[in-house]
Amino acid sequence: MTAVVLVHGLYHRPAHFAAVAERLRTAGREVVVPELHRGSLAADTAAVQATIDVLGEPPIVLGHSYGGSVITGVSGAGHLVYLAAFVPDAGESAAGLGGASPQLEDAIRPGPRGSTSLHPDRAAATLYHDCPAPLAGRAVDLLRGQAPGCGRGVPERQGWRHTPSTYVVCARDRAIDPGLQRRMASRCTDVREWQTGHSPFVGRPDLVVELLRELLAADTSRG
Repeated sequence: MTAVVLVHGLYHRPAHFAAVAERLRTAGREVVVPELHRGSLAADTAAVQATIDVLGEPPIVLGHSYGGSVITGVSGAGHLVYLAAFVPDAGESAAGLGGASPQLEDAIRPGPRGSTSLHPDRAAATLYHDCPAPLAGRAVDLLRGQAPGCGRGVPERQGWRHTPSTYVVCARDRAIDPGLQRRMASRCTDVREWQTGHSPFVGRPDLVVELLRELLAADTSRG
């Protein structure tokens, strides 16, 4: 049975995908949510690749935001899903593609040894503005500091060139400009657009689960 791998973005943790993962697991699907924060894009990509390598068949791999750079560099996926995510081409990085919006930049605060974190109130207004307040509050509490340089990492391969892919544009996103998302989406096989902010897995997990179930069903019918 096809598994699902969920790849979080900068400052986030696997627990941010808890609602999506729980619903898919309840339906009998294997779901893996690897922890990033390995110190570099290359290390984060290697962690996700190790997850894919132990699965029985090519999984559906979803990357959110910076997670798009991570999943671009992996091999062995059956389908790539870019959720308000970066889709780098050769020589490109998330930062080089446009990176954070001015509003997200304003939420970033410096930490020790070049690390950064997000100001809680500004993070809520930028990442979770359309989410119910209790869910947004929990999501903010889960955020963690980020090592420097990951957003400037360049993937060694461009998986979207060889693997079917779906891009989800989040039209009310305050963290990554929707116009930039639409331009990156043109590199993917299929494009959807949702009227959500940056983090539908927090505020609208039903949308994410529905899309993944659709892709899983299509994969089963092909098999």
